[in-house]
Amino acid sequence: MKNIFRSIVHAALICSTVCVVSCKGFLEEDVYSQLSPTNHLKTKEGLTSVLYEAYAKNANMNGNNSIYVLGPQEFATDILYQSGDNVEASIKNYRDFNWDPTMDFLTQNWDPYYQCIRDANIVLESLESSQLTADDRKLYEGEARFLRATSYYKLYFFFGPVPLRTSTTQQLSLARATDDEMKAFIETELMSTTELLPDPGQEPDKYRAHKAAAMGFLIKFYLNTKQWQKVDDWSKTFLDTFDYALHGVYPDLFKVSNENNKEYIWVRPAVPSSDRATANSWSNVSFPDNFKSAPEIGLSFKSTWLNWPNEFRIYDEFYNSFEKGDKRKELMITKYINNTDQEIQLLGTDNVRSLKYWPDETNIGAAHGNDIPEIRLADIYLSRAEALNELGYPSDETLRYINLVRKRSGLADLKVNDIGGQNGMRDKILLERGHEFYNEGHRRMDMIRVGKFISDAVRRGKNATPSHVLFPIPQAVIDSDPLIEQNANF
Repeated sequence: MKNIFRSIVHAALICSTVCVVSCKGFLEEDVYSQLSPTNHLKTKEGLTSVLYEAYAKNANMNGNNSIYVLGPQEFATDILYQSGDNVEASIKNYRDFNWDPTMDFLTQNWDPYYQCIRDANIVLESLESSQLTADDRKLYEGEARFLRATSYYKLYFFFGPVPLRTSTTQQLSLARATDDEMKAFIETELMSTTELLPDPGQEPDKYRAHKAAAMGFLIKFYLNTKQWQKVDDWSKTFLDTFDYALHGVYPDLFKVSNENNKEYIWVRPAVPSSDRATANSWSNVSFPDNFKSAPEIGLSFKSTWLNWPNEFRIYDEFYNSFEKGDKRKELMITKYINNTDQEIQLLGTDNVRSLKYWPDETNIGAAHGNDIPEIRLADIYLSRAEALNELGYPSDETLRYINLVRKRSGLADLKVNDIGGQNGMRDKILLERGHEFYNEGHRRMDMIRVGKFISDAVRRGKNATPSHVLFPIPQAVIDSDPLIEQNANF
């Protein structure tokens, strides 16, 4: 059912043709192709091809989601670091807070989202003169605005305010929006899409946008901008409206065989392919050197899997922060059997490995098919718990949502006497979020939101300053547009 992403190559070719021939003024030659914008963007086929390209760019499917997308959200935190292979020099800058605008991986978190925004704007500007039915126009408008809004959401929390391109006719040179303009646009667009999009399960294809996804991103936006009452209001509406449910067994949640579970609200899809253009590559960088098996989690290496020298390693301190019996740490290995049948210890040297994205039995080389969740029900529960704690401590309802997540992990309920006040509850929620969402790309923003991103990095001996709550805008972007100002201290 991943037909959207099997159509990406076709869509990319069509979109590239449309974009090239649209540059009248530079290329004045008349276009006679069937794919001319004068006719192709009026058809459902043409608009769908551009829309699918926008989906691909929004998912930031650049061949290695684990390194380029998830990595920057965790390399600078207390969870994960990387060493080995030729990417270590770049990743070390994230780990040690030595950031500069020429650093690798920045453009991978800028260009795809602006390409998505461009495609979304093309769709929106083509709807009025298209051959689509009224219902399809509403659907395509909702999807394009959802993709544009979530692209800006991701850009904003990575770089801060960025240029707001809402039309293909704007000047090429465009200054950054103000912080208020940026937040207002994201909020307004996401709120609008909750009205335009279909209910989950009613979308034309799997992986296309729906109301629950739009509402989920809106809740996350309010959470990360500390608008607690709005988190409370919208999370209550979400839980009253939709019938998502926690998956029964946490260690099985992220397996390919269970990706159609009722907990996932919105995911970054992964499809095995020879070029890894739509793949999850996590396990390739998580196997230890000469890995043969890990009896403690029941995993044996298959000859079709790959084991790269670029290795992701979990800090001992994070692993040791889990309570005894927490099922969520069952996806980490503390020792393994190597190819000469020796047992190698990993715990004790900051070398624990996470196999959260359990290797795919139907992989193609380095490409695995595990969807990467961006929003799931546990996130809604813990977001609501955090907002309720900020709005009033103590709160039985805060504990109820935390304990729903803990129960699934095999842990006893927390009680008010276990907490130690509102600040203690903040710490408990942050710890719970770390244990629940490690390796899903949430940790950086969670620590920034509670004011511990910089202080914790300093505690760990990193070169962190307050300016590091944002990444620098890629130097190539700064060089290409004199109106775009760089973030402070970069």
